[in-house]
Amino acid sequence: MFKVGELAVYPAQGVGVIEAIEEREMMGNIQSFYIMKILGSNMKIMIPLDSAKAVGLRGVISAREIPKIYEILKDKDITIDKQTWNKRYRDYLEKIKTGSVYEVARVLRDLCILKLDKDLSFGERKMMDTARNLLIKEISVVSKSDESKVEKAINDLFPLQGLMKGVA
Repeated sequence: MFKVGELAVYPAQGVGVIEAIEEREMMGNIQSFYIMKILGSNMKIMIPLDSAKAVGLRGVISAREIPKIYEILKDKDITIDKQTWNKRYRDYLEKIKTGSVYEVARVLRDLCILKLDKDLSFGERKMMDTARNLLIKEISVVSKSDESKVEKAINDLFPLQGLMKGVA
């Protein structure tokens, strides 16, 4: 259960703040909702309290978990499945939808490694940018660091990848 003012992570959208807990009538039933504002985009999301866990709403990671994210990103000794781009895309989308910061890190790492061998599809490039932005936001919030410093640290792990914003 989150309290008003707490930070939380909504899968595929990122870090947000719980602005309110409200009751609304839906189809004749009164339901309680978190009203969450996503940091960065200012998008507001209504999340039913009784299904918050099922949709993957979670608290932000702790500062001691940040090194594990960087370890995942640094691990280049992996094999990328040579399946079709749309199958890969669906698999990566499922990982991002889990809401796990570690799965998001694996998606970013895998797409960066894949980019060395081949051009990414438009969807894969967008997904790489999404994964990168999700990680940057959560790490910067947790570490109380400027997003540009976190972005540089991540980009430095993939120096030849063209990860900078706007580079496709």
